[in-house]
Amino acid sequence: MRNLKLLKSLRSSKRQGPGSPQCFSVRADTGSLLIASQYSITEYDPRTGQVASEASLTADSFLPEDGSGVVVGLQDLAELESACLATASGDVVLFNLNTCQLECVGSVDSGLTSMSWSPDEELVILTTGQETIIMMTKDFEPITEVGIHQDDFGEGKFITVGWGKKETQFHGSEGKQAAQKKIQEVQPAVAWDDRRPRVTWRGDGQLFAVSAICPQTGARKVRVWNREGVLQATSEPINGLEQALCWKPSGSLIASTQRHPNKHSVVFMEKNGLLHGDFTLPFSKDQAKVKELLWNSDSTVLAVWLEDMTAGEDGQVNSHIQLWTVGNYHWYLKQSLDFGRDPLKAPVCVCWDPERPLQLHVVSRSWTSITYDWGWTTERSPGLDATDNANVAVIDGEKILVTSFRQCVVPPPMSSFELQLTSPVNQVTFLCRPQRTNQLAAFAANGQVSIYGQDSGGQADKTADGFRIVSRPLVLQKTFRLAALPDDPLALRQLLWLEDELFVGVSSGLLPTSSTLQMLRPAQDATDTLGVRAAVEVDGVVVSMVHCSQTGTVALQLEDGQIRKLLWDRPEPSVEDWRDSSGCRINFPVPCIQTALCSISGQECLLGLTDRSHLYAGDTELASNVCSFAVCNDFLLITTHSHTCRCLHLSTFTVKGLQAALASDGGQNDETLRRVERGSRIVTVVPQDTRVILQMPRGNLETVHHRALVLAQLRTWLDNLRFRDAFECMRKLRINLNLIYDHNPKVFLEKIQTFITQLNSINHINLFLTELKEEDTTSSMYPCPESSSVQHQPASGQKKVDVVCDALRNAMESMDPNKFCLSILTAHVKKTVPELEIALQKVHELRENPPDAPGAVSAEEALKYLLFLVNVNDLYEHSLGTYDFDLVLMVAEKSQKDPKEYLPFLNMLKSLEPNYQRYTIDKHLKRYKKALLHLSKCGEEHFGEALQLVKEQKLYSEALKLYAADSVHYKALSCAYAEHLVEQQQAEQAGLLLWRCGEPVRALQAFAGSSSWRNAICVAQQIPLPPDQLALLARDLAEKLTEQRRYADAALLLDQYAKDCEEAILALITGAVWEEALRLIYMHNRQDITETNLKPALIEAVSTQTVFLEAQVATFTRHRTRLAVVREQKEKARLDMLDEDGPDCPDAELYSEASSVMTGSKYSHSNSRISSRSSKNRRKAERKKLSLKEGSPMEDRALMYALGEIITTVDKMREEVHNLLKALVLFQFDKQAAKFQLSYEEALQMMEAAVPEVWPEGLHNSQAPLTGPNSTANSIMASYQQQQRPAASQQDAEVPTPPKMRSGVKWKLTVLK
Repeated sequence: MRNLKLLKSLRSSKRQGPGSPQCFSVRADTGSLLIASQYSITEYDPRTGQVASEASLTADSFLPEDGSGVVVGLQDLAELESACLATASGDVVLFNLNTCQLECVGSVDSGLTSMSWSPDEELVILTTGQETIIMMTKDFEPITEVGIHQDDFGEGKFITVGWGKKETQFHGSEGKQAAQKKIQEVQPAVAWDDRRPRVTWRGDGQLFAVSAICPQTGARKVRVWNREGVLQATSEPINGLEQALCWKPSGSLIASTQRHPNKHSVVFMEKNGLLHGDFTLPFSKDQAKVKELLWNSDSTVLAVWLEDMTAGEDGQVNSHIQLWTVGNYHWYLKQSLDFGRDPLKAPVCVCWDPERPLQLHVVSRSWTSITYDWGWTTERSPGLDATDNANVAVIDGEKILVTSFRQCVVPPPMSSFELQLTSPVNQVTFLCRPQRTNQLAAFAANGQVSIYGQDSGGQADKTADGFRIVSRPLVLQKTFRLAALPDDPLALRQLLWLEDELFVGVSSGLLPTSSTLQMLRPAQDATDTLGVRAAVEVDGVVVSMVHCSQTGTVALQLEDGQIRKLLWDRPEPSVEDWRDSSGCRINFPVPCIQTALCSISGQECLLGLTDRSHLYAGDTELASNVCSFAVCNDFLLITTHSHTCRCLHLSTFTVKGLQAALASDGGQNDETLRRVERGSRIVTVVPQDTRVILQMPRGNLETVHHRALVLAQLRTWLDNLRFRDAFECMRKLRINLNLIYDHNPKVFLEKIQTFITQLNSINHINLFLTELKEEDTTSSMYPCPESSSVQHQPASGQKKVDVVCDALRNAMESMDPNKFCLSILTAHVKKTVPELEIALQKVHELRENPPDAPGAVSAEEALKYLLFLVNVNDLYEHSLGTYDFDLVLMVAEKSQKDPKEYLPFLNMLKSLEPNYQRYTIDKHLKRYKKALLHLSKCGEEHFGEALQLVKEQKLYSEALKLYAADSVHYKALSCAYAEHLVEQQQAEQAGLLLWRCGEPVRALQAFAGSSSWRNAICVAQQIPLPPDQLALLARDLAEKLTEQRRYADAALLLDQYAKDCEEAILALITGAVWEEALRLIYMHNRQDITETNLKPALIEAVSTQTVFLEAQVATFTRHRTRLAVVREQKEKARLDMLDEDGPDCPDAELYSEASSVMTGSKYSHSNSRISSRSSKNRRKAERKKLSLKEGSPMEDRALMYALGEIITTVDKMREEVHNLLKALVLFQFDKQAAKFQLSYEEALQMMEAAVPEVWPEGLHNSQAPLTGPNSTANSIMASYQQQQRPAASQQDAEVPTPPKMRSGVKWKLTVLK
């Protein structure tokens, strides 16, 4: 749906020379024109108007001096830096562009009728006066010469498989008459045909076609030859085929023209000579003749050069050039150039530029050259509010095809409506006034401007047949003609409609490098004439002009990328440089073919897209792979060559932010990006809507609702409390309905009645409730593009689903509980813990008391709906849990259950006592706590059943609460609970239960089994036990305590209850409780034990402790030394690896964790693949990782753990050493005591000094940058980079924390110093 828009035109006149131009060619490297006339060949630069070189063709007799000579071909040869021309007399001449010398490289006696070079300039085809084709190389060496007219069809001759005669074959829609139809004789070529052969090459240079007059029929016939000069195919007989011939560069079709009895067409042939499509020219049969057809270099535009066949009153004929494009198999006339009847202005040579696809060169008979540069543009209405219909206008000759995308999407070539004019349209522009952007103006080839607006008449929206008018067509309101319009075609370009009666257009300036901005208003004396009210001269060629309807700014772009601002709303319009907020001039680095104004971070900016897909914001490049872009409602939408459509909210970005956003690939929930079909282009964006219209390469349209536009529109609607619009949009576009609440929970809860009133649909409210979930969609699925202070969680801390369900239910119950009955049930059911009982109870109330209100829901309907929400079996179970058999029957009847299944069960329940009935139901539903509660109320006869239930379901604590503490049932439950606790290895708690319920004997057994000796002695004395049995109990308990190394408790039992002081003293000596042993010795006057047991035990204890301490110190020293070696090896290996791989080595930061990589260890992380373990196995795996074997992967961590355990063990000896030293001093073992004290003190000091070495300060933090004599530039760079990026992986074992030594514990004895 694109139009061709004239960007600039360059008119240049060479001084009048002899003769008139006959052929011309464009030099691709310099852009100058090579023009050949009857007398000379000239190289002319149209930009400067200077003749670069010139040579006479008559001086060397290549052409006769009388001016009767004809040049039949001219071609620029860039490789030879020459131009080759051919004359009708048969000479092939090379014109050296550097020396201006002419050289004849060959001559044909019979003369030449045409010359055509292959696209790669390797071959040249000459057609001679003897109707032959000469093929030569670029060095003019002949390859072959064949006759144009061949009797054979060619190598591509069709094969007949012999499927019957023509008369017996099926002829489709033509009917049986086609079998008897006689082949019409081909008519000879028309009289005005110049009867010269036409030669055209395919774009790849492998084939060429020749159109020539057949000697037998006098009609034109097209033959296709290959690069070797072998005939490939001959066209079928085509009646009325004309001289024009041009092969589409893409290689698919050959274009020519055909005159039918009732029309004039451009026809297309395949390379096999068969016709393949056509389109009709907008002329009657004998109105115009086609002189040439010309495809542009990218095959997108077909130029048709025509001339009227009938002369006017002055005897002169009119000349036209039409530009046609195709889309969706429809040919559009996009531009029409009318050169008038002046023979001097009529074009004699027309040619597309070989490098710039949309640049056309025209040379007139008066040696005037005009270069036209077009660009593709989409003419869309510029409105930003809902009154704009998102109109897009497509030019198609004398018609404008308008599609209103707000109302409907009509695929081209169809449209919402057509506007018919009297002359071909060249430009279309929409009014740039708010609320009136649907009005358009059309500038036609005859110089008239037609104004179309919306019909203000009050026509009915409905027609007689009941259809509703969706898109009302525009009507012609006024027609202006331009005063003092130059005679040149397309003299006024870039027409912009700023106000009701103000147009701005661009015309050529006084100089070739300048432009004139013409401010056009209706003349005061003639309201149907647009006159120039002001003219602004611009130093530079204006190639684009764009208006911003929000700010009123008009921005101009010059051909070199410079940006200007037009101050049009002043008494004296002027042009100034485009500057940013700091006053710096802003220009595009390269010219852009599409521009648009927008606001970025509050600053107005001009966006531009180049023909190389680069998108610029002023002088800053935003992206380099953009196909198309559009700005609408503060959104920038682009399509890219990576087949994505991006939509960015400009107010939330800076220019740098836009660069970063367009460079990123987008995250999982990135709302700004979506995939589109390859080659998609943006046609328009519907303002204040969510629709983006895209056109595919083949021409069809697609409407997408871009997620960014959708969410922005939804947020606007929700802010404006337009809940219904938001809901309908979310429902249609499958947006999660949780966003209605998550967008602003506080406002939603405050306006919940507004929400219900606007939706006004039970189904919609139910749909909203059923989609509720705890997830906050504004932080997961639809994150807000900008920071928001909206509270996203309810202040009460309740779950979101419960809050919304309760709020909606309360609101609906207060508004109309009968109307919203189903929604109220939904609110109960959808809570995090479904309130099925309450919902069933409401259904039961409906059954008992049917509402009288009109439209109220019956109990049957409510239950049927409830069964839709909840599984029928779950609902049956919950109804059973209400103990309401009417409700149970009602649910059961709606289910698929067989009555034989539930009726006997329900009848059995009805026959039971109420409490036992409820117990049976609860037990059936596995609600055992409720079952126990009801069973406890059933009396003595059911206690055994209750006790069995307690034991099966382990409901001991709940059961004890249901019975009095002094009852028999309580005692029985306590005994059962105690048995359970004993089985669970909790005998002490079992003893407490038995003791308090009056079972001391069993309590004594429980206490004795759990070594709770104090409770056991208390119970034993409560029984009471005889003294001998008490002593025996005490000895048994003491033996168990001794096994548990509780020597002090064992000694107390032996001394006080077993009355055996010696055994008590020996137990204390064994446990190294020296002071308590001395107390008992002197209390019982057993000093003999001091000599026999106490002193030897002291000497043995100090000896044992000394040996243990020495072993710990030796192990500590060995581990400490090994740790230093391991760390040194790792650091050296790490530095070596950094120097080898450089600072970007991705694994550099892992080398400090796995020494096996560097030290050649055979160990590896064998457990790293295991992802799920029990805690026991996980600890075991950790221990296996922390191996102390030399070279193991985590040896340094294992050494640190081992050193920490040694320090902790030695530090815990402080109290034990203190008590031992006091006992040694008491019995005068000063020497041994002093030596042991010194050894222990040295060990503590050595370990305390080693802590900073083993656990350096920076070990838990990221490593500090490596510097020092062993560092290199690479290692220092790598260490800094490691500080900036997170760790690559989780460490296999955490670094152990350093142990804390208890320096405050006093253990030394001063007397030993």
